Amino acid sequence: MTAIRIDEIRFGYEDFRYRAPFRFGGVAVDRVTLVNVHCRVSTRAGKSAVGFGSMPLGNVWAFPSRTLPYDATLSAMKAVVTRIAAEVASFREYGHPIDVARQLEPAIDQAATGTVPVLAKLVCASPFDAAIHDAFGKVHGVNCYQTYGRDFLQHDLDYYLGPEYRGMHLGDFLDCAPRANLPVNHTVGALDPLEECDLRQRLNDGLPELLSEWISVEGLTHFKLKLNGDDLRWDVDRVVAVERAAAIAQHLRGCAQWWYTLDFNERCRNVAYLLEFLRKLEERAPAALARIQYIEQPTGRDLAADSGNVMHEAAKICPVVIDEALVDLESLRLAQEMGYTGVAIKACKGQSQSLLLAAAARHAGMFLCVQDLTCPGAALIQSAGLAAHVPGVAAIEANARQYVPAANAGWEERFPGIFCIQNGVMATGQLTGPGLSAVI
Repeated sequence: MTAIRIDEIRFGYEDFRYRAPFRFGGVAVDRVTLVNVHCRVSTRAGKSAVGFGSMPLGNVWAFPSRTLPYDATLSAMKAVVTRIAAEVASFREYGHPIDVARQLEPAIDQAATGTVPVLAKLVCASPFDAAIHDAFGKVHGVNCYQTYGRDFLQHDLDYYLGPEYRGMHLGDFLDCAPRANLPVNHTVGALDPLEECDLRQRLNDGLPELLSEWISVEGLTHFKLKLNGDDLRWDVDRVVAVERAAAIAQHLRGCAQWWYTLDFNERCRNVAYLLEFLRKLEERAPAALARIQYIEQPTGRDLAADSGNVMHEAAKICPVVIDEALVDLESLRLAQEMGYTGVAIKACKGQSQSLLLAAAARHAGMFLCVQDLTCPGAALIQSAGLAAHVPGVAAIEANARQYVPAANAGWEERFPGIFCIQNGVMATGQLTGPGLSAVI
């Protein structure tokens, strides 16, 4: 009785320049292209609603290439978006959004054949999936997270994930109501100035520029450090420098506790590099080592081709999570075998898949975090919703406010608790509106 059918799909693009380049994975990014999707659905009773989904294409992250320039990978992903739109628009079966996503998988896989990586395909498909979920909640007049229980979703998890999940339901692994607030994990990019001496010229655009200024203005306590992964001295020096700058700023505001996430963006050539980094950091700044909450994707995303780089020893020090490597249930299981102890859930990999993999990871007792893709506007609201409804998530990233605030224009007034950070937290408790809460 609650199933919906897709009646119409419309999509378009928005382009924004960054206020300052964001360096990660050895590449400096200075722009973003958003895919915006509107999806009209109807129930068998004839009730109709329009949902909205938005996501950065993030081609530097999703489609890294040493031979193709930025514009080429972006164009390739746009071509995939066009083909996915046609497949979704032609789908006429009734169902729950998660069942619709499952039935659409083969067609979407075909739409992304060729040189486009699996991760890029997921990113291209994600705003369509989000728009369907958003429309489903709106047509029933409820928040999406109230539609993942047995009243709306017919199948148990074994239908999607296999027999070991028999008798379990997706709703058992999610909170119906969002957490009141979540700490914001502030990104410290490799080019970001820590102290006044690091600034060549001030932007003077009204936003903080130094790490100390961000801490003072927003009361931050969680920090994600982007490291090189191929320069051991630089990586250790960078964390030591961040610790020094953060300690001064936190002392001024009377804060005694703060935490770090380390992200090497797959650039560690092997696990030995990571272990040596941790040993040297303990020698230079043991307090900084103690602040590490988790380490994200230190080595290559192709786990099957990189099976010698197991993380068992590193994971004894702190959780080690997969990010780029997590594309399906099989990659999750392989990561566990290789010693990874956590997973990074991302809205850009699809609402449907993110929910299912979060349930699988929780069932396995793994550490969970929700990561960003420099998500502005509706994409950030979707990401924050994931973080607020998956139990155990420690913090939420929101780095569009740092690098591309222009893309948040208009959203700050409507959702001040999401886009304007105070006391180091995002007010996720307000995400109770219909659909994904990003009412447009």
